Amino acid sequence: MLKNTATIICLLLIAFTGFSQPKKINYGRNDSVGKFYGVRGIKMYTEEYGTGKPLLMIHGNGGNMGAFGNTIPYFAKKYRLIAVDSRAHGRTVDNRDSLSFEMMADDFDALLTAMHIDSAYVLGWSDGGINALMLAMRHPGKVIKLASTGANLVPDSTGLIPSYWKNEQKEVANWQKRMPLKTAKDKNTYKVFMLDWLQPNIPFSALKAIQCPSLIIGGDRDLIPIQHTVDIAQAISKSYLWIVPNSGHATLIEHRDEFNKIVDDFFEQPFRKK
Repeated sequence: MLKNTATIICLLLIAFTGFSQPKKINYGRNDSVGKFYGVRGIKMYTEEYGTGKPLLMIHGNGGNMGAFGNTIPYFAKKYRLIAVDSRAHGRTVDNRDSLSFEMMADDFDALLTAMHIDSAYVLGWSDGGINALMLAMRHPGKVIKLASTGANLVPDSTGLIPSYWKNEQKEVANWQKRMPLKTAKDKNTYKVFMLDWLQPNIPFSALKAIQCPSLIIGGDRDLIPIQHTVDIAQAISKSYLWIVPNSGHATLIEHRDEFNKIVDDFFEQPFRKK
């Protein structure tokens, strides 16, 4: 009996020694699926996962597609998921001195066209949430449904909580002390930072242009005041509102499982005004 047990243990050890755990995907650096598309004078970096209906994911300020590391695996099971590095972010290089949400929305429109995608579901976080709204405003035919979390429409203390706004004021002053900037990296970081300092400037009335069903999300302890998020949802004719309890700005990370399920249900189910 002992001999047989020892043999079994040896066989198991050999089996487990030869077994390799699935390699964790480094989203944003996965060259096996990464691809650049020529879009409006830049090379926009993308990675695709899964098959099915197209779903475009747009990250926030200063980040890259890796921000969706908790989100991509869930949605890639049933969607053709398109992760993208926005202009001047990640591996999408843009050496020009200007940046705007309008410019970025036009980039995503052109990207979908270059990929021969007529329309897609869109999920955006933070600046990506602003981009999702802007894409639906400027190119309504490209968006089937959108989910936007942590978006603001104005760059002031009504669109951002006062404490965060004050910190940004200090950051602006620090940048001014460093002028003139010399390195390309510093110039790009400053350009991206100033995007949120000066923009967006979207009137609530402009959201009437959004005709697709929209899920507007914010944390109850978000950088975006709750009332501002409520006002965004109320300005869109076909909208649901979800204020996530016990959540800061990173709703999709802090409440990963619930976030993925609710957004997925929203995409899947017909819109019914409650």
